[in-house]
Amino acid sequence: MLITFKSHAAQDLIMMKDLAVTLLGIIGKHLGERGVITVEELPHAIHRLEAAVADARRAHPADTAVEARPEADDEEEEPLHLGQRAYPFLDMLRASQREGANVLWGV
Repeated sequence: MLITFKSHAAQDLIMMKDLAVTLLGIIGKHLGERGVITVEELPHAIHRLEAAVADARRAHPADTAVEARPEADDEEEEPLHLGQRAYPFLDMLRASQREGANVLWGV
């Protein structure tokens, strides 16, 4: 299932439900049919998400390191780490904070 996040400050952001549940959980929200991250909640949400990304980098430094190695056709792609998965959402939160706009889903 796909979840669409909307804000007047950024383009719509569509993500898989499992990722939305994870990211919203980090910032202390629950994925309901509809929801909002208010302008007043944005600084705290951004801080918590940035902290979670930093913690993930410390816990798995090899996952975030850029390695210069030849790519083989038969190699499996490495899974994305939290920072890579959270960046578009974090970018939307930051833009919304700059513009003073709420972030909505399910509308």
